[in-house]
Amino acid sequence: MDMAALSQHITNSLMLGMMYALVAVGFTLFFGVLDVIKFSHGDVLMVGAFAAYTVAAALSTSGLAASSWVLITLALGGAILVTALLGIVIARVLVLPLRRAPALNVLLITLMAGTLLREAVRLFYPDGANPKPFPRLLPAGSVELGAVTLRYDSLILLAAGLAVIIAVHVFINRTRYGLAMKAVAQDSETARLMGVNFDVVVLGTFALGSALAAVAGVMNGLYYNEINFGMGLFLGVAGFSAAIIGGMGNFYGALVGGFLFAALQTIGTVALPIPSAYRDVFTFAVVILIMTWRPTGLLAEAPSERV
Repeated sequence: MDMAALSQHITNSLMLGMMYALVAVGFTLFFGVLDVIKFSHGDVLMVGAFAAYTVAAALSTSGLAASSWVLITLALGGAILVTALLGIVIARVLVLPLRRAPALNVLLITLMAGTLLREAVRLFYPDGANPKPFPRLLPAGSVELGAVTLRYDSLILLAAGLAVIIAVHVFINRTRYGLAMKAVAQDSETARLMGVNFDVVVLGTFALGSALAAVAGVMNGLYYNEINFGMGLFLGVAGFSAAIIGGMGNFYGALVGGFLFAALQTIGTVALPIPSAYRDVFTFAVVILIMTWRPTGLLAEAPSERV
């Protein structure tokens, strides 16, 4: 394999890893604060991608946004707003009322909510059953570094994803709200006694995690220039697997798990003598082995620190 092809595979791996990591961080936030698995997370991502597509298409048709950067900003802002509100509704209506119920109840109700979102887009969004061509808003072209070719859009998306992860890390560890999230994650009852508003923290956490899903969905649309109503299924499972691999409840584990999952897909495509169609079979087989070897994840959650 020549360097150009290898560099493309590495870039694809990094892009997938960034998307999986953003989704996995959402799962980690939900579990860290409320000990729940929100299985509608992938479908929330899909709704965010469709919201961004709708905003971009409307602005392009009306001619209100002449600049691609303005269009990207408004589309991403619309996606974040829609998914954050959707996350708050799911938390308020479905999750909080079942907080003292068995964990399986929350898992099942969020799984059904995800199916409802997916089918609603398929049935009620205009021509929702068919894939949508996401606008090509990022600069075309590439930069040559010796034998390595790097696309401008890949570099921009990777830098943006890294900036989002750093911003979330700073928010959780340096702001009063983030510290309140950490307090609730460690001991919700003590946090309440210290004056922390439990419900507000939970709703904010679900809004933040859902907004990260929107970022991942928009990144997916900008990179592949296509979205569809079923895109959240695999991305949700991949993000959840990444969170499990890294250690559910561990922020850094979610990042490690996301990039490791993507690296396994690349290995299954490039390094092994198997058809690329079987790459996911190989990836999930390795995930099963890792879970058998390390049931708590590669970076096990510390008893005194979550999120």
